[in-house]
Amino acid sequence: MNTVEIKKNFHLLIDSINNDNILLKFYAIMARTKEKSDGKLWARLTEEEQEELIRAEIESNNPSNLIPHTEVQKKHKKWL
Repeated sequence: MNTVEIKKNFHLLIDSINNDNILLKFYAIMARTKEKSDGKLWARLTEEEQEELIRAEIESNNPSNLIPHTEVQKKHKKWL
């Protein structure tokens, strides 16, 4: 996809979302991304690795995907 196609598809995607919470998350991610310049580490990652990190960041903002700290501590108590 070229830049024009990406922008068009992104606009279509946004227009199809009727969930304010999801739209706010998209907006926050895009605003943060626009403010930051690509760092050296980011530039060394493959496109697949960059996409995986973006997906992980989005998923980490969903409380249903998170595990309580106390639960993780119990599970890994022998190493703490």
